[in-house]
Amino acid sequence: MNPTPWAQAADTAGALLVFLGAAICLLGSIGMVKLPEVLSRSHASTKPQALGILLVLVGVELRLRTGNDAGTLALIIFFQLMTGPVASHLVARSAYRIGGVHADLLFDDLDDQLSEEPGMPGSRPRPNAAPEDSAPKGPEGGPRPGG
Repeated sequence: MNPTPWAQAADTAGALLVFLGAAICLLGSIGMVKLPEVLSRSHASTKPQALGILLVLVGVELRLRTGNDAGTLALIIFFQLMTGPVASHLVARSAYRIGGVHADLLFDDLDDQLSEEPGMPGSRPRPNAAPEDSAPKGPEGGPRPGG
């Protein structure tokens, strides 16, 4: 039985997408090995991997062409795109909290949050902050009533 021209085109496009997705995943893996810092590696592990897995799975769907397979692959795509960036964000945030980030950041949202929470795990003092008393102060500089 000869395949239709549309089936041949879908098979060719599917093979091309699988190859392209695999190449993008390979570039992301090389970036994880070669890049020097946690944040760079986190970026390399998430961005190309998400696009690569999307292209591979779309290519597989073009080859399989059944409803069951399409539903399964759609769920795989959904969960990969939802969990990969979240996991990468948590790894980067954990590295930041323990001091594993050694880059000069242009904009640092976490610095203000972590330095204002002295009792929280992972908090750290501000580099140029003057030492303060541990007792909260009232409006006149004396101890706050009830505190």
